Amino acid sequence: MCLAIPARVIEKKENDQALVELGGVRKEISLALVDGVAVGDYVIVHVGFALTRLDPEEAARTLALFAEMGELVAAADASAS
Repeated sequence: MCLAIPARVIEKKENDQALVELGGVRKEISLALVDGVAVGDYVIVHVGFALTRLDPEEAARTLALFAEMGELVAAADASAS
């Protein structure tokens, strides 16, 4: 199973590299597969590569769903203990 997540580009670097942030975590990724990415854009990231740019509203909806899933898993874990 593969999981790709939206992250916001906070800095562009040399050689098609960028720094992205998701939930306070920063990671360097490659932009080699996506053209025209700017600081502030959201990109879908998988195994260290941006796969596509994502509309900010869609990114917000997706991140909200991930947060909701995390809360549900935490609640299920707590009730199983």
